[in-house]
Amino acid sequence: MKYRPFGNSGWNVSEIGFGAWALGGQWGSQDDSDSIAALNKAIDLGVNFIDTAQMYGDGRSERVIAKVLKERSEEVYVATKTAPNDGPWPPSPYCKAEERYSESYLRANIEERLTNLGTDCLDVLQLHTWTRAWNNDPVPFEILGRLRDEGKLRLIGISTPEHDQNAVIELMRRGLVDVVQVIYNLFEQEPAAELLPVAAETGTGIIVRVVFDEGALTGKYKVGHQFPADDFRSNYFAGDRLDRAVVRADEVRRDIEEAGLAASHTMADVAIKFVLAHGGVSTVIPGIRNVHQAELNTAACEKPDLPEALLERLRRHNWLRAFWYSGK
Repeated sequence: MKYRPFGNSGWNVSEIGFGAWALGGQWGSQDDSDSIAALNKAIDLGVNFIDTAQMYGDGRSERVIAKVLKERSEEVYVATKTAPNDGPWPPSPYCKAEERYSESYLRANIEERLTNLGTDCLDVLQLHTWTRAWNNDPVPFEILGRLRDEGKLRLIGISTPEHDQNAVIELMRRGLVDVVQVIYNLFEQEPAAELLPVAAETGTGIIVRVVFDEGALTGKYKVGHQFPADDFRSNYFAGDRLDRAVVRADEVRRDIEEAGLAASHTMADVAIKFVLAHGGVSTVIPGIRNVHQAELNTAACEKPDLPEALLERLRRHNWLRAFWYSGK
């Protein structure tokens, strides 16, 4: 495993982190014993960064992580997230920050995160979404600052709103966040334009999520694939979305083959190495739900870096589809 500085925190985090959404059971049926085995294997292989959230099985993911870490001696950093109080997702431009992230709500929610994770101080607390409507009066970060001063958390972060990731750039420049979690992959390359360079300038730690575009960039799906109704991907890839993603992923596969890397790199390896090629990235958190995935994803770290010629060619797969909440 290789490690990178996590912004200005002074921490060195594993290039490959552990995305723990599936441990909550929203990617199909998940047995806690499989989750525990996956976490232990990942830590054995050098992973020291885990990302979870309140919404991942209503705290189930957090509780499984706490159970594992209680038995481990290694220093492992855990980033969790607080969802906004009841209301539309993503927040409407007319939502009020003081209603969605009030002080009483944040305090109670963070106490729940602390209890679930079995700790008295969170390593990283991220607001799970945002709207640029709140940028002029970002009161929630003042509240989180007080909670940090009280010893409830160490780093303040934000998970970007999928439809408007650049909304957080102003917050980074103003020093309101230590950490930003962003979607960045072969299909979604917009962060390379401004967000990632600003992170490098400001010393903001960057967590990259959705590196495989929810599995499409691993090349394992075929046109016509169907997901179970209890699997998050059945909505994400509604209509003809998956079929269109499969066609584009096949074009990525051809680029890998023409570059002569098909024998040494899987499509998943290339997806991870493409993201890690950007110096502004601190860690990538592919979803992991079993031992096999822990082994495959961490192995990507040891693969040779992608040649510059291939990186340049892969940039053509940037897909301006915005984020599909509904419709096609």
